[in-house]
Amino acid sequence: MQIKNIEQELNQNAYPGRGILLGKSRDGNHAVIAYFIMGRSENSRNRVFVEDGAGLKTQAFDPAKLVDPSLIIYSPVRVWGKTTIVTNGDQTDTIYDFLQQGKSFEEALRTRTFEPDAPNYTPRISGVVELDGEFRYKLSILKSAGGNPDSVQRFFYEYSAPVAGEGHFIHTYRCDGDPIPSFEGEPELVAVEGDIDTFTDSVWNSLHKDNKVSLFVRFIDIRTGESETRIINKN
Repeated sequence: MQIKNIEQELNQNAYPGRGILLGKSRDGNHAVIAYFIMGRSENSRNRVFVEDGAGLKTQAFDPAKLVDPSLIIYSPVRVWGKTTIVTNGDQTDTIYDFLQQGKSFEEALRTRTFEPDAPNYTPRISGVVELDGEFRYKLSILKSAGGNPDSVQRFFYEYSAPVAGEGHFIHTYRCDGDPIPSFEGEPELVAVEGDIDTFTDSVWNSLHKDNKVSLFVRFIDIRTGESETRIINKN
């Protein structure tokens, strides 16, 4: 698989929706997590990321303008032990609860499906970074079968011993449209370059200026577990 440039991938797509990138820094010392949200409607754009302990939550920038919180207010990031969970919806809590019970990422997501936002049926994308022993990460997408709400497809991808300077990128939408077409294929292999600030700036500056809303980036030291986090909100 050809390694892609994340900046080019984002520059060429006005509306990838929400995206997760998991990987390993070029120096080989850090697990890398990035999660961004975009929006076309006023309700979707009326959001900010806020730190919530070791995790992250979304909240309304202007509470008076909040219309329907059901699919836009959630915890994108939660931490259980040495596992960091990142998703585009309330399935974060499902995964967290299952891990607490000694169950798996996959078992949790088999209880969930795509979002009930006809006619888009937005995929649920999820990831975990595990630093208990061997560093590895997993990604998943739950989607309808070509827009058919009666059929759900669940895909899981696991990456053990990740390669320094490489990551995998998955997003909800293939491109803009009406209805918006879901992501297709395997997570995209992308280069991970620079330190946390360089990487954060490159992702944020590559997102469509009108549609981007918020970005979360975390670098976790693979040896010590210590982390650095950056959050950028358009509002």
